[in-house]
Amino acid sequence: MADRVYPCDDSPPQTTEFKPPPPPPEEEDRAHHPQSPTKLADPQSKKPGQPPPGTYVIQIPKDQVYRVPPPENAQRFERLSRGKPSRSRCCCCLWWFLSFLAAFLFLLGLAAAILYLVFRPESPDYSIERVSISGFNLSSSGPISPAFNVTVRANNPNNKIGIYYEKGSSVNVYSDGVKMATGSLPVFYQDKNNVTVVVTSLKGTGIVLTSGVRTALATGVSKGTVPFNLALRAPVKLKLGSVKTWKITVKVDCELTVDKLTASARIGSKSCDYGVDLW
Repeated sequence: MADRVYPCDDSPPQTTEFKPPPPPPEEEDRAHHPQSPTKLADPQSKKPGQPPPGTYVIQIPKDQVYRVPPPENAQRFERLSRGKPSRSRCCCCLWWFLSFLAAFLFLLGLAAAILYLVFRPESPDYSIERVSISGFNLSSSGPISPAFNVTVRANNPNNKIGIYYEKGSSVNVYSDGVKMATGSLPVFYQDKNNVTVVVTSLKGTGIVLTSGVRTALATGVSKGTVPFNLALRAPVKLKLGSVKTWKITVKVDCELTVDKLTASARIGSKSCDYGVDLW
């Protein structure tokens, strides 16, 4: 093994030890006084950095900064912040109501159409067949108590509909606008395709005739044409198969003339109009 060669001096180099640099004075103090805590730098103590290029910073005194909104617009802000009432809910409710109404009317019309096609309803007709009169004393100026026996013919032409005549009907006879007698129809059932003749008694009590009405009646008797008006109102129910409907009011208005005011009076002319009130 070859021997090592050392430069210049024949002695080997001295081994040097690495010594760290002396600590700064602050660390020495911290080492001598370990009980003192380390103080952290206050971030607020640092000055803010400069704004980036192209920006501006405007400084306004604090007493000149207004709240949002300004005081003069506070009421307007509150009104607008509450917002307008929502119309969507009203529109939705209205749409549902109209839809329900349209559906109800459609179903009602459909049911009416089915009933019409199944039962083929026809309007009944009425006429006055005979009138018997008594109680007229035109020679006296006192009150009179006239009486009428009226024969009414009711024809039901329907093949599948019966008619129930209920309580609460009225039959009145008028002469020149003055009610002479009143009465009612009996309660009965009229079957389908049936003609029923009803005799009803009408009576009046203490009827005072004006001179004009008395003169008109006397003139009519002398001419053989005494005019009367008859008004009939009858609540009925229709029988559709095994089902009864609600009450319907039948209205009959007749104009007729008789030749005299006695029990043997004969009808000279007659004309009747009839209709119904569904509700």
